[in-house]
Amino acid sequence: MNQQHVQDATVDQLVESARNLVVAGERRILGLTGAPGAGKSTVAEQLVTALGPDVAVLVPMDGFHLANEVLIELGRLDRKGAHDTFDDGGYARLVAAIRAQRANDPVVYAPRFRREIEESIGSSIPVPSEVPLVVTEGNYLLLESGAWPSARSCIDEVWFLSPDTDIRHTRLVRRHEAYGKSPEDASFWALGSDERNAQLIESTAVRADRIVRLR
Repeated sequence: MNQQHVQDATVDQLVESARNLVVAGERRILGLTGAPGAGKSTVAEQLVTALGPDVAVLVPMDGFHLANEVLIELGRLDRKGAHDTFDDGGYARLVAAIRAQRANDPVVYAPRFRREIEESIGSSIPVPSEVPLVVTEGNYLLLESGAWPSARSCIDEVWFLSPDTDIRHTRLVRRHEAYGKSPEDASFWALGSDERNAQLIESTAVRADRIVRLR
């Protein structure tokens, strides 16, 4: 990643940038991406909370994790979180449906990933047509393979979050521990599978509308 293009910003500044995307009576979509542990979920939730439920709703990409039984059949369970362990086509179709929503259209329902059970729950996030901004976040919004480009074509802007690597690794280890992994297993995942995914994701940063380091 070319560090000279990284912009320092506060959450408050990102909230104002997100607010500037909002156009009454129109649907806009903002994407947040970055490597595992970059803070995507946290920042996305902060943006949506600050803007309020009448203005913004959060639709994470993680709801499109393939089910564990499918990953076992495909032989991919041991690298869950890699780009081919998601239903990229399903995500692209959902983003297109959200983009196409107009006033008085029916609610669109999105799935939600539950880390405590490591599975997705379908139709658990309502997206009302009158909410002007949808914030979506996930690892592979800028990947140029599969159905990811189709999803990207429906998103107005994608911001790449780029914290220092040590901070990102610490967050990942803590996250894995919080969901039941031993310190050894947490480090194994954070510096193994997660880091291999991170290298691929960071190679996509050049296609972001902006690269942001929070301060």
